[in-house]
Amino acid sequence: MTFELPALPFAYDALEPHMSKETFEYHHDKHHAAYVAKGNELLVGTGLEGKSLEEIILAAANDSAKIGLFNNAAQHWNHSFFWNCLSPEGGKGALSASLAAKIDEAFGSYDAFKEKFVATCVGQFGSGWGWLVMDNASGKLEIVSTSNAGVPFTQGKTPLLTCDVWEHAYYIDYRNARPKFVESFLEHMVNWAYVESLIAKGPLKVAA
Repeated sequence: MTFELPALPFAYDALEPHMSKETFEYHHDKHHAAYVAKGNELLVGTGLEGKSLEEIILAAANDSAKIGLFNNAAQHWNHSFFWNCLSPEGGKGALSASLAAKIDEAFGSYDAFKEKFVATCVGQFGSGWGWLVMDNASGKLEIVSTSNAGVPFTQGKTPLLTCDVWEHAYYIDYRNARPKFVESFLEHMVNWAYVESLIAKGPLKVAA
């Protein structure tokens, strides 16, 4: 297989004014496309060509000789996932009663969830990602961060929601104000229906 750049699931200007068309033109068409191209280049000759993207990531995650492949494959996976976490009809107002109850059970309240999610995203030093995940062993919802290209399913956790906190994700629209970006992400952009669909599927199972 070769990696392919997925189309955005919405128009480039669909999330304005919270995320601009210009941001998507650079973030999707330049940054994500570069991970896809470099990943395809590094995949050749590895013996992993017929594997799924998740299988390639797991195989490369602990192999120092394949760190470049891991970084580009995982960034491709993370970005593809991130696009699906966004919706023009998203944000707090799109949170269903059933999912709100699950968040209350896990974190005490939506406000407590928001506070922890924002703090985790903002506290990620340098480039990385903030995540809402399901722990595969316990089934509990958790908030974690990963640095650079890290993805939670390499640590036994199922990704449910992510916010990209690499600077290229927000600098055009928010400059250095990462907290404002993450708050806007939660308030206006989260595709909660997608999150709920992933919870319903249960733990992500990928063969190593």
